[in-house]
Amino acid sequence: MRLYVSGKNSTAKSTYKGANMSEKDILMRLDETGAMLEGHFILSSGLHSNRYVQCAKLLMHPAQAEWAAMELAKEFLSIDVDLVVSPAIGGIVIGQEVAEHLNVPHIFVEKVNGVPTLRRGFEIPRGAKVVVVEDVVTTGKSTREVMRVIEESGGVVVAACGIVNRGGGETLDVPFHALVKLQIEVFEPSECPLCASGITLVKPGSRTQVL
Repeated sequence: MRLYVSGKNSTAKSTYKGANMSEKDILMRLDETGAMLEGHFILSSGLHSNRYVQCAKLLMHPAQAEWAAMELAKEFLSIDVDLVVSPAIGGIVIGQEVAEHLNVPHIFVEKVNGVPTLRRGFEIPRGAKVVVVEDVVTTGKSTREVMRVIEESGGVVVAACGIVNRGGGETLDVPFHALVKLQIEVFEPSECPLCASGITLVKPGSRTQVL
């Protein structure tokens, strides 16, 4: 069952009842879909970690993607939202799902020569109230990059959210919500015990690489 709602649709807001999921339930879904990986990973921040959350493994299942989006979207039923914006590529699926539940458009920010930008004819109307939707927030870097593109376009970021918060959500200057917060160790490359142990380093993401 789909929920279509906008900040101006008070009837939809009053009738929606979402399930209250515990963090244990959320972790179980991540684990059962193979989204929780263990090993030796280099993150987009350059830091190393012994665990990695590959939310694409969760979101490849339409029912799981719909569930996650409903859980995130219900946090924004009491505020006006005009647009959902996500970073490419990890935030596209969950961003589209959340936008559908909020009944607003969804666009994404992608990098051109390393610079976050809007392409494909995407525009952000001046004054538009925007929610940034991520899959995983680690340092908050990609979220802040998206926020900067929105603000430079004249939009107003009213909130941000993600399926998993690895700690970076607290560093943002807007209200932030995640389905679960994970305390996962990260290491500077020069001080990484996994490197010292000779464990193979993997760069996960859309194109997983063994380094």
